[in-house]
Amino acid sequence: MRKTKPKKRILLPDPKFNDVLVTRFVNDLMVDGKKTVAFKIFYDALDIVEEKMAKKEEKSALEIWKQALENITPQVEVKSRRVGGATFQVPTEINPARKRAISVKNMILYSRKRSGHSMAEKLSAEIMAAYKEEGAAFKKKEDTHRMAEANRAFAHFRF
Repeated sequence: MRKTKPKKRILLPDPKFNDVLVTRFVNDLMVDGKKTVAFKIFYDALDIVEEKMAKKEEKSALEIWKQALENITPQVEVKSRRVGGATFQVPTEINPARKRAISVKNMILYSRKRSGHSMAEKLSAEIMAAYKEEGAAFKKKEDTHRMAEANRAFAHFRF
């Protein structure tokens, strides 16, 4: 790489929970720079999770959301690598920042694809599904792990 890596921007924590991860999630959720709308969607989704799950789980909605993110975070991924004219899917470990980014993006992507009235409802449904280790985002993680496991024989091509 010729240029130096850009410095990581420091994000301010969100106003309600004082958590930087929430701000990172809301930034990915945001469309067309409408951050207040994104915050409202996220907080409404957590309120729905709170009323549906938090009582029987005896956890706060934020803890349920964090556990759901953890449940859909992949540990390995496959990268294409050309060796002598053949392309191999090589399983590699993922660095923590990328793990977090992948899980956040998957949760938002599969929330948008869900059926429901408002984005808050869709997001809350995806959070609850991920917490219970089911749903599309969790399936995506499982597929990624299965792919890496199937191609474990090519791990010696790691770069």
